[in-house]
Amino acid sequence: MWFTKSQEAVLKELNVNSKTGLSTEEAKNRLEKYGLNKLKGKPKKSLLQLFLAQLKDVLIYVLIGAAVINIIAHGTEGIPDALIILTVVLINALVGVIQESKAEKALEALQQMTAPKSLVRRNGEVIEINSEELVPGDILIIDAGRYIPADVRLIESANLQIQESSLTGESVPSEKNADFITSDEKISVGDKENMAFMSTIAIYGRGEGVVVATAMDTEIGKIAKILDEDENMLTPLQIKLEELGKTLGYGALAICGIIFVVGMLQGRQVVEMFMTSISLAVAAIPEGLVAIVAIVLSLGVKSMSRKNAIVRKLPAVETLGAVNIICSDKTGTLTQNKMTVVKTYTLDNLKDISDERNQKANVDETELIRSFVLCSDASIDGGQDIGDPTEVALVVLGDKFNLEKNTLNAEYKRVGENPFDSDRKLMSTLNEEGNKFRVHTKGAIDNILMRSNRILVNGEILPITDEAKAKILKVAENMSDDALRVLGVAFKDVDTEIAPEEMEKDLVVVGIVGMIDPPRIEVKDSIEEAKRAGITPIMITGDHKNTAVAIAKELGIATDISQSLTGSEIDSIPDEKFAKEINNYRVFARVSPEHKVKIVRAFKKQGNIVSMTGDGVNDAPSLKSADIGVAMGITGTDVSKGASDMILTDDNFTTIVHAIEEGRNIYNNIKKTIMFLLSCNLGEVLCVFFATVFGWAMPLVPTQLLWVNLITDTLPAISLGMDPGDKDVMNRKPRDPKESFFAEGAGMRAIVGGVLIGILTLVAFYLGIIHSGDVPIKEAKDGTEIVTYGRTMAFIVLTFSQLFYSLSMRNSKKTIFEVGFFGNMFLIVSIIISIILQVLLISIPPIAEMFKVTALDPSHWGMVIGLSLIPFAINEIIKVVTRGKSE
Repeated sequence: MWFTKSQEAVLKELNVNSKTGLSTEEAKNRLEKYGLNKLKGKPKKSLLQLFLAQLKDVLIYVLIGAAVINIIAHGTEGIPDALIILTVVLINALVGVIQESKAEKALEALQQMTAPKSLVRRNGEVIEINSEELVPGDILIIDAGRYIPADVRLIESANLQIQESSLTGESVPSEKNADFITSDEKISVGDKENMAFMSTIAIYGRGEGVVVATAMDTEIGKIAKILDEDENMLTPLQIKLEELGKTLGYGALAICGIIFVVGMLQGRQVVEMFMTSISLAVAAIPEGLVAIVAIVLSLGVKSMSRKNAIVRKLPAVETLGAVNIICSDKTGTLTQNKMTVVKTYTLDNLKDISDERNQKANVDETELIRSFVLCSDASIDGGQDIGDPTEVALVVLGDKFNLEKNTLNAEYKRVGENPFDSDRKLMSTLNEEGNKFRVHTKGAIDNILMRSNRILVNGEILPITDEAKAKILKVAENMSDDALRVLGVAFKDVDTEIAPEEMEKDLVVVGIVGMIDPPRIEVKDSIEEAKRAGITPIMITGDHKNTAVAIAKELGIATDISQSLTGSEIDSIPDEKFAKEINNYRVFARVSPEHKVKIVRAFKKQGNIVSMTGDGVNDAPSLKSADIGVAMGITGTDVSKGASDMILTDDNFTTIVHAIEEGRNIYNNIKKTIMFLLSCNLGEVLCVFFATVFGWAMPLVPTQLLWVNLITDTLPAISLGMDPGDKDVMNRKPRDPKESFFAEGAGMRAIVGGVLIGILTLVAFYLGIIHSGDVPIKEAKDGTEIVTYGRTMAFIVLTFSQLFYSLSMRNSKKTIFEVGFFGNMFLIVSIIISIILQVLLISIPPIAEMFKVTALDPSHWGMVIGLSLIPFAINEIIKVVTRGKSE
C-alpha cells in the first residue's frame, strides 16, 4: 500500500534516488523484468484461428455439405461444382479475416494517439521517453497538461490538481498533496491524495513522483483485467442469418425428399432422381449469401470509418439501424469541450463576446481582461491548450482583444502569487508595473466583493457602494441562471512587494465574466435529424443540473427542467418505478458511472435499443450494457474503447447520427440483397420442381444453377449491397430489432418475384423445345439437341430475368424512375458484365459444351429478352398500385 508509506520508505523500497533517478542500465534491467508499460488485451488470434472462426456458421456447414454431396452424386464430374462452392466459402472467410485485422489495426492506431511521452529523471537529467518504457522506480516529472502514464507515489507537489474522471467518474479535479499519509488501507481511489494514477491528466500545478506500478499492475490495469472477457453475443442480424441458414438447410433436405419420392412414384430411375434432387438442393441454397453479407458489412464499415466512426464488431453495424435512444455525454460530444467566455460585465456595461479577433474594448473592459490574463497560469502553445480549462478561456479572451498572454507576461513580470485554494476560492498574482506593483485577484465574485472597498468606473477608481455591489451580484445571478460559470476580478496597486496574505485586502473590483462550454455548432441540426428519425437524444453528464438543462434547451434535447434528474434523485427512486418513468426524462445530471448503467438498463426495459457514449474506465460497464457502446477516440481510455462496439475518432455527437443513418442504409442494403437472392433461388427451385412434377426433362443442370448463383447472382447482389443511401431513410422511425427480413411485404414480393422467374424459365424451356422440334415436351429426352436448345433458352431467361429484376429491388416503394436508372453504376456495370459473360458462355463452343448449352437463333433473342423483362415490369407496377392504395 504505497499511499500508507512515507516518501523516504517508498524510495528506499524501490531503490532509487529522487535527485538522480534510475540509471540507463538499471531502467533497461527493470524493463526486461516488468515489461512494457502497456495495457494487455486478449491475446491476438492467429490467422488460422481467425480463419476457422469465420467458418462457424450454419450456412457455411450447408454449403460444405452441398459440395460433398455433389462429389458423391456426380463423382469426378461433381468436383468443379464442389470447387466453386468451396471457393465461395473461402472468399467469405477471407473477407472476415481481413475485416477483423483491419479493425485491430485501426484500434492500434487509436492506441498510438493516446500513448503520450513522459518526462523522467534518469542519470541526474530530465529526459523525455515513450510512456511504454516507464518502469517502477522511475522519477516522473508532472506538469499541467500531461497525462499520468503509470501509477505514481507523489514525492513533491505544488498546487497540483489531477482530473481523475476517467478512473473515478468524479468531474471535479482532485487536489494532490505529496505529504499526505494515511493508515487506512481501505480508502477510495479518489481519496488517495498522495497518488497519481495511469490515464488521468494533470490540469494545474506541478509535481514529481516515483512510479510504483505499470501496465496491468496499475489501478486501470486491474479494471482492464475484469473487463477482458470474451463475450460472443450474437447481434439480431447474426441470429436472423443463423435462422435463415437452418431454414434453408432443412428446406433443401425436404425438397430433396419430396422430389425423390415424386420421381419414384413416376417410375423414374433412382440415380436420375438422386441427381435431380441434389440439383434442387443446390438451387435452394444461395451459395453467395454469407460472403455477400460480409462484403456489404465490410464496405459499410469502411464507409463509416471515413466518417470518423470505427466499428469494432462487424455485424453490430446493423444494430445501429434499430437504435431509438442515444445516451450521450455532454462535454466534448455535445459541446466543444472548451470553456469560452461569452459575456463580460463592468459596472452598467454588459457585453456579449463573439469569436472574432481584434475586438475593441473600453478602458474598464481592457483592465478586466488584462487582470484576468495576468492572473492565470494557463497558456496556448502552438494551438495546444495548456492548463486549467477556465484559465485557458481567459487567455483566449485576451487574444480576441489583442491582449496576448506572452506579451503581457513579458511587460508585467510576475514576482509573487497567492495560489488558488478551495477555501478562499481566489487566486492572486503580484506583477511589476514600472516602478510599482499591481495585485491581480480572480475568483468567486462574492468573495472578491467581501475584500473590495473600491470599484473601477470609466477608468476612475471610486469608493464602492451597496448599490454597485447589488448590480454586480444581480448580473452574476442572471449569468448563473443561464448556466454560465461566473468569475470576478479585482486589482490593487502597491509600492513594494507584499506577502501573499496581504494581497487580497482593500481591492478595486473591476467586473465579472460569464463562461460556458458551448454546444458544437453542427450538433443542433443533428439532434433535429435524429428526432425526425424517431430517435430520442438523452444527455448524461457529471455537470450541474442547471448547466446541463441550459445546454439541453439550446440544443433541443429538453424543453423544461422537469425533464431532468440528478444522480441523487435517481437514487431516491425505486428501480421499478424509475424504469417505468424513464421515458419522461431527457437530461441526467451529476451522475456517476453506476447511474449510467442504471439509466441504460431502464431504457432497455422499456423495449428501447440504446446507444451509449463514454470515455472513462468506469464507463465501460454502461458501454457493455448498451446495445451499441460508443467510445471516444480522442479522450477515451483504452479500457472504454475495448468495451465498445464503435469508436468515434472525433468525439462528436453528429458522427453518431451519421453512423445510425449509415447503419439503416446498410441494413436496408443487406435486406434487399437477401430478398433478391431468395427470389432468384426460389425461381430456380420452382422451375426444377415443376418440371419434375410435370414429368419433363430437367430444364437446368447443376452446373448451370451454380453459374447463375455464383456469377450472375453475386455481381448484382454485391452491387445492391453498395446501393447509395436512401435520402428518406432518416424520415422513418427505427425498425423493430425483432422484425423479420420478410416484414413490410418483403416476403410476398420475394415470392411473387420467385414465382414469376420460375414460371417464365419453364415457359422459355417449353418454347425452346417446341420451336426446335416436333417432339412433345414429355417425350423430349435429356441430352438431345431439342432439350439442349430449350435448356439454353431457359438458362438465358433465368439469368437475364434475375439481372433485370435486380434493378427493381433497389427500393421497395420507389420505382426505378424515381430512384434513377443510373443511381447505382455498380449495378449497371455488373448487369452489363453478367450479360456479356452469359453471351460468351453460349457462343464459345468448348464452354457451351461444358455447360450443356448451344447458340440461339437471332429470332429467339427477342423472345428471351421479352420474357426476362416481365418480372421487373410487374414488380414496378405492384409498387405503383400498392403505394396508390396506401395514399
